[in-house]
Amino acid sequence: MAVLPLLAAAQNVATVNGKAIPKSRVDLLLQQAQRAGQQVTPEMQGQARDQVVIREIFAQEAERRGIAASADFRAQMELARQSILIRELFEDWRKKNPVTDAEAQIEYDKFKAQSVGTEYRARHILVEKEEQAKLLLTQLKAGAKFEDLAKANSKDPGSGANGGDLDFAKPESYVPEFGSALVKLKKGETTEVPVKTQFGYHIIRLEDTREASFPPFADVKDQIKQRIEQVRLQGYQDELRTKAKTDYKFTQ
Repeated sequence: MAVLPLLAAAQNVATVNGKAIPKSRVDLLLQQAQRAGQQVTPEMQGQARDQVVIREIFAQEAERRGIAASADFRAQMELARQSILIRELFEDWRKKNPVTDAEAQIEYDKFKAQSVGTEYRARHILVEKEEQAKLLLTQLKAGAKFEDLAKANSKDPGSGANGGDLDFAKPESYVPEFGSALVKLKKGETTEVPVKTQFGYHIIRLEDTREASFPPFADVKDQIKQRIEQVRLQGYQDELRTKAKTDYKFTQ
C-alpha cells in the first residue's frame, strides 16, 4: 500500500504551499510547443517545468486575493473556454479529414497544366500619348538605348526604373492587346507601332523566351496539402454557420 503514494509523487513536478503540481501540465506545454512546430529539447523541458511551478505560485496568489470570483475574470474565462473548444474542434476535424497524397497530386497536376508553356521576357515603355510613343520609336531606330528611354519616359513605376524589364511571364498574364503583340515578336525585335491598352501606349521589345518550369511534386506537396486543408476547413466552418439557427445577420 505504501507504493501508491510513491507512484503518485512520481507523477508530480513539485508541490507549492502543499499543493501537488502534476507532470501532465508540463507535458501539455510541450505538446503545444510541438504543435507550433518547435523542437522539444532538454532545455525546453526544464523551462516548461519552471513555468508550471511559477504559474502555480502566481495563480495561488490570485486565488488568495479573490480575483477568481470577479465578474471580469469569469467573462475572460468563458472566452478562453470557447477559444480552446474551437481550437480542439478544428484540430479534431483535421485529424478525421486528412488530405491524401493522391488528392494533392490531382491539385498539383492542375497547377502544372496551367503553368506549362512558353514564358516571354519583355521590356516595355509605357506613355500616355500615341505621339510620344511614336517619337520614342523614332529615337530607338536612330540608335537610342531602349533601357535609357524606359528609365526616362515610362510611366510604369514597376519596370521603368529597371529599364522597362518585365522579367519572364506568360503572355496571358498581361492584358490581351499586350500579350497578343508580344507573341508576334522574335527575340530582339521591337513592336513597329505603339500598342494601345487600357493603360496607355506601349513600346514592347522581346528579350528572350523559355519553357516554363515547375517544381517537383515532392517539393510542394506539403504546401498543396495545407492549401487544400484550409479550403476544406473554411467549407466546414461555413457549413456550421449555415446550419445554425440564429436571428443574427452576419456582416460577411
